[in-house]
Amino acid sequence: MIVNEISKNNLSSGAIDASCRVPLLALFGGAALWFVVGLVLAVIASLTFHKPDMFADCPLLAYGHVQPAANDAILYGFCIPAALGVMLWIFARLSQTELMLPLIPIVAANIWHLGVFVGIVAILIGDSTGFEWLEFPRGSSVLLFVAFLLIAISAVATFGARRERELYPSHWFLLAALLWFPWIYSTANLFLVAWPVRGVTQAVIGWWFANNLIFVWLALVGIGTAFYFLPKLAGRPLQSNYFALFAFWTLILFGTWCGIPQGAPVPAWLPVLSSVASALTIVPLIAIAVIFAKTVCGANASCKGGPFCYLKFGTVAFLLSSLMLIASACPRISQVTEFTWFAPAQTQLQILGFVAIVICGAIYELLPRVMGFELPFPKFVRVQHWFFILGIILLAGSLAVGGIIQGWAALVPKNSSSDILQSSLPFLRVSTTGLLFLLLGSLLFAANIFAMTFKWKLALLKSAIAAIKAPLEASEVKS
Repeated sequence: MIVNEISKNNLSSGAIDASCRVPLLALFGGAALWFVVGLVLAVIASLTFHKPDMFADCPLLAYGHVQPAANDAILYGFCIPAALGVMLWIFARLSQTELMLPLIPIVAANIWHLGVFVGIVAILIGDSTGFEWLEFPRGSSVLLFVAFLLIAISAVATFGARRERELYPSHWFLLAALLWFPWIYSTANLFLVAWPVRGVTQAVIGWWFANNLIFVWLALVGIGTAFYFLPKLAGRPLQSNYFALFAFWTLILFGTWCGIPQGAPVPAWLPVLSSVASALTIVPLIAIAVIFAKTVCGANASCKGGPFCYLKFGTVAFLLSSLMLIASACPRISQVTEFTWFAPAQTQLQILGFVAIVICGAIYELLPRVMGFELPFPKFVRVQHWFFILGIILLAGSLAVGGIIQGWAALVPKNSSSDILQSSLPFLRVSTTGLLFLLLGSLLFAANIFAMTFKWKLALLKSAIAAIKAPLEASEVKS
């Protein structure tokens, strides 16, 4: 369990947690709902490969609509708002002060979820921008941008009011994430949606945005969160701050240049530069792996499917997905893996295997502290953990292996397109099973979040009724 931090003026951790309660519930409640919706849509999209005519009579459920809607619901609906809620709590705890401007994140959470709803509906009815990970129309993008800035204002204000002046490694990663998202999101929207550029530049900006969002931003959030919780749960300090600082700067330095495919129809120096940068990202990965191993090995905590297991598995998934990214940037390997299911496997491992699992583990650890009572269904935590692990292995593992086999089949001249597609179908069926396990896990997660919210609101209602009855009973006694 997390060790209670005591501030210099003895501000209790309970007061800090209570200041985060309503903003976090607003962020986590909507995120849990979107997580379920996104995985339901992902299952529907996957089923179209097994029976293409299953949803033929419903244009809203066409693969070109459902798959981007599923991706955006999981990323924008769950990962980002849930991560922002965790970040607010970490800033408050590390700053040893109550959350500043708590009303702002509450308003921002509702604006964010409204923006996601508008965006998902727009994608399903065919009003998508057509750019990967940037499918939401202008109105929805404006709502998301404004909501993110509002939450960032509260986080930065809390950071500025900190009583503990010394910076922790998580500060570096999470503060960078607060600055990174507005920059890349506004830039991509300006040059691709609002005032779109043409030609090769458009494709380069699209790849730049996707890489910075999926790889760099999610890495900053996930690693920053893991570096806070892992030492607390392991019962030993982070090993070490110098390695963490080195990993932070090298990740930002090299990670931002990745993402341009080897076969991209752009000037040759761009894919070469991207490949070199991808190869150099092995440097921060080694640093993160060393920090992780030294911090976790010999830990005083046992791993029994609780938050500690979530964070350990998520960190390992990040290292594996990053190695897959590096491998796909190698020219010889990309000849096989490019235009196959290998790239989606790496993306799903980064989003679902890394960020989603790390954030779920963090929420399960911090939410009982924030609410002041235990989870309504504590056994669901362990069951969800195994559902998630099995789902990620089946989803990402099958797509990665299927992508390699698909790539080898495509290199054989005598193989037709039908033959290549048939070679990957068994792996797509396994990936659908993985999505079903992830969906079951998300339902367990949502059950805990909603039950805890209902329990808290019921307690508030009882307190309000008691407060109303007390003066009436006192007046009756006097009379």
